[in-house]
Amino acid sequence: MRLHEAVGGRRARIRKSRCRTPVMHVRTSASSEDLDSAVAGDGLRAVFQPIVSLTDGGVIGYEALARWAHLVDVPCEDVFTHAVLTDRASHLERRCIEAAVTGAQEAGLTPGSTLFINCEATAHHLSRSDSPILARGADQFRVVFEVTERSLLANPRDLLRKVVALREEGFAIALDDVGTDMNALALLDVLAPDVIKLDLSLVQSRSHYQQARTWSAVLSHHELAGTRVLAEGIETAEHLQRALALGATLGQGFRFGRPGPLPRDVATSTPWPPIRTQHPCVDFGSPFDTLAAHVGHVSTGLTIRRHSWDTVMALSRYVERQALDARDPPMVLAALQRAEFFTGETRTELEHLGEHSPMVAVFGCDVAEHLGRGIRGVRLGRDDALHRQWIVVALGANTAAALVCQEVADHHDGTGGRLFDVVSSNDRTVVTAVARQLLSRMLLPTVSPHPPSASPHI
Repeated sequence: MRLHEAVGGRRARIRKSRCRTPVMHVRTSASSEDLDSAVAGDGLRAVFQPIVSLTDGGVIGYEALARWAHLVDVPCEDVFTHAVLTDRASHLERRCIEAAVTGAQEAGLTPGSTLFINCEATAHHLSRSDSPILARGADQFRVVFEVTERSLLANPRDLLRKVVALREEGFAIALDDVGTDMNALALLDVLAPDVIKLDLSLVQSRSHYQQARTWSAVLSHHELAGTRVLAEGIETAEHLQRALALGATLGQGFRFGRPGPLPRDVATSTPWPPIRTQHPCVDFGSPFDTLAAHVGHVSTGLTIRRHSWDTVMALSRYVERQALDARDPPMVLAALQRAEFFTGETRTELEHLGEHSPMVAVFGCDVAEHLGRGIRGVRLGRDDALHRQWIVVALGANTAAALVCQEVADHHDGTGGRLFDVVSSNDRTVVTAVARQLLSRMLLPTVSPHPPSASPHI
């Protein structure tokens, strides 16, 4: 169920408005008592908007939307902001999910129909074992959980944890409101959503440069991963033609039906092929070992070369400059072994990237959690293979570059310097795999600082 929807007749179209971060107070016409009651679930009901196949107009499923009977002309976002401020966001999300499933069941929605339900990255995952209602709904319907694009970068650790949990339970993932934040496009490859929902602004406004950037990124990902594209906000024939031109095969909007109660015993008229749910986006393996295992394969073209420390530094600068010069800034992930190497030119380059890139993260055995403006620190476990590796990854809508190096134990060059075995790639599939392995470290428990184990000559 979409968590932040405007209600009543405040706008002629559905307004998708979510709060990236909690505000200090809620400016609303609703009283605190009314909001408390709404958060508790009083008066909560689900309404449903059809999702159709654009090839034949047949209904393939519905999106569930939250409404409260006692809140008139009060944006639903006020309820969810109040829930966040009162530490009840997870409780409210559960009530919305269960209301969506119950509403579909009570209306007799055809088994096997697709049901889109919204979830927030920062709310605790509601599992099938936690909720018998959700468990029954998952058995009866094809449940797709929507994650809004605007929440992706504020809390990447929470986001990854939520997506991994959903995938492990077999749920499909939809990335919602794509096009509202260009930075979030950098995470398309890592999250690998099953459905990309284009924001209504892409369909309802005339083409311009910013839209073209979004289209390019979405279509490239669609071609690579086979992700389905759903266009929202289709109200006119012109909107429909624009949605088709964007590559959408699914659609939603007032042209096909407004949100409302489900008719009794409603049937979806168009079968939808099973969603090809991606593998969970988590992998705690060694990036270097993973790439080394594919060296010599024709499909990857990967090779291992031995280089000095100076050459590794030069190659690192090259990847960082690629990221800095990119028109659509990518996320940048750097495994630097230890905090003492987050210094000098390396630190300067990453600080510059932190000002422009959607996410910059530094991994090391003793790094701090906060390394400056726009830079997140991720402390590695004592026995992590990354202690001996030096990695720089840039991954975004139009950028894919990975430098993966492993220090050669007990070997130096002729001048006593350090030597590394080096693998580099611009293959998006390879770069995405390395990025996932690094980001997976965000899901591990935070560890206290410690000296690295078995990391010679560092």
